[in-house]
Amino acid sequence: MAKLTLQEQMLKAGLVNEKKLKKAKKGSKKSRVQAREVKAAVEENKRQQQERDKELSTQQKEQRLSKEIKAQIKQLIEMNKIDLKDGEIKYNFTDGTLVKALYVEELVQTQLAKGILSIARYEEGYVVIPSVVANKISQRDEETIIELNTSSSDEVDEDDPYADFVVPDDLMW
Repeated sequence: MAKLTLQEQMLKAGLVNEKKLKKAKKGSKKSRVQAREVKAAVEENKRQQQERDKELSTQQKEQRLSKEIKAQIKQLIEMNKIDLKDGEIKYNFTDGTLVKALYVEELVQTQLAKGILSIARYEEGYVVIPSVVANKISQRDEETIIELNTSSSDEVDEDDPYADFVVPDDLMW
């Protein structure tokens, strides 16, 4: 005996008619299409959520890294800043387009001019730090370092028209 499907069995038993069977088939096909559409929409939402989560994660990583760098810079400056005490000599430097001044001692002035010391922004003012530390800071954030004189040798360019005019070391501007 051949096995009959549930629909055929119900039709034979008289519980349903042909019209109801066609309607049920059509409805089940429609529900499968809807289920596929819902599944696709859920997958799309899931993918978008994963993208948003990934973007948020990278932003948080960048913020954390930025905070770490700022903390490292602050620590480097605090550990290595030179106390200017009561300096008598006015040392002028430029911060962008502004001319600023620090009062320093003679030794600090000469070391600043030779590039042994550098000037950095710190909180709302300026501090003098060793150039070695200033190089480390400028690798992390170039905006923090205001003046970083490089120690240049006294080589004279052959085409320099002012080669005969030597600038004195104690020149103040």
